[in-house]
Amino acid sequence: MPHPTVDPIKAEVVARHLIATSEEMSVTLMRTAFSPNIKERADCSTAVFDGQGQVVALAQRVPVHLGSMVGVVEALRERFTPADMQPGDMFAANDPYHGGGSHLPDITVIAPVFMGAEIVAYVANIAHHADVGGMVPGSEAAVCQTIFQEGLRMPLVRIMRAEGVNRDVLDLILLNSRTPGERRGDLQAQFAANHVGIQGVLSLFERYGQAETQAHIAAYLDFTERRFRAAIAQLPPGTYVDADALDGDAEGTTVAIQLAMTVGDGRFHFDFSGSGPELKTARNIPYRALLATIYTVAKSLLDPDVPANAGYYRTITVDIPPGTVVGPAPPAAVGARSLSCGVLGDVIAGCLSQAMPEKALARSGPHHLLILSGTWCRDT
Repeated sequence: MPHPTVDPIKAEVVARHLIATSEEMSVTLMRTAFSPNIKERADCSTAVFDGQGQVVALAQRVPVHLGSMVGVVEALRERFTPADMQPGDMFAANDPYHGGGSHLPDITVIAPVFMGAEIVAYVANIAHHADVGGMVPGSEAAVCQTIFQEGLRMPLVRIMRAEGVNRDVLDLILLNSRTPGERRGDLQAQFAANHVGIQGVLSLFERYGQAETQAHIAAYLDFTERRFRAAIAQLPPGTYVDADALDGDAEGTTVAIQLAMTVGDGRFHFDFSGSGPELKTARNIPYRALLATIYTVAKSLLDPDVPANAGYYRTITVDIPPGTVVGPAPPAAVGARSLSCGVLGDVIAGCLSQAMPEKALARSGPHHLLILSGTWCRDT
């Protein structure tokens, strides 16, 4: 609903401040990280959330990170009450089943932002760590049959307090990595990015006051929702069906990803009934990776310029049959989910292309993982 008491210009100023804050977090993370995977590949993302855990601003370098950060914030709010958290706390998680993540190398670090005794926002960042243990270097192998082969699993754990890093948790993470020095540096970069985010958010609340800032954030999210609903309303109502297949086990079998997308009343509903069973490889798509792919493809095709926040997520609902390749159950492996997300994106785009043929896309197919390694011979 429109907010008649909110100045739309000021609401835009507030939104742009938070977007700039998320970008500053991203720059800090990439400039201070140790690994080329973050510094050069930019396999990381940063975000600012409101006090209810809704994403308001996002510096998204990798689309699949979107679902992971949202999932970790939700997991944090389910596991810890505001009374359990203090200023200076930071929490980390990577587990797809118990921490809101999408695969183990992606570690999210999240911090509540306090004004007095009240949490008014959260800041979070996610970064792909080059090794978190598991059966292969790099912690990402399609041949893994369970998540226990993929590396260290973390639910929400408190990794930082006001007085400093929780050494017990940090030591546990480092002990499980083949590259502990690099992991330490990348985690410190994640802490630094959150400190930048906290400062940026607090400066905004101090400038406009808590009540006014929260009202403008709510208005901004509602505006995004109205804009995306209006875009959906331009599509012919109905149900659109598409499907594709994954190479299931590299031995000739295939598994289907099937989608029935219903458009109507300014909403999307995605029903994946008919998709094939979960795989005994790491190409299963966990819940948060599925949502992130839906959000990314829908926004990219329908309204690429709509603000990347929780406002447009409200227009999307999903049905996922459990025990399928798009709804795996623990302990199914998911480390190579990005290989399957490409095919999933093709299926989503296939449905959307039927509703708006002027934006039809050809299928891109799955991509592949390459691990290059070697040694340095000091004698040459």
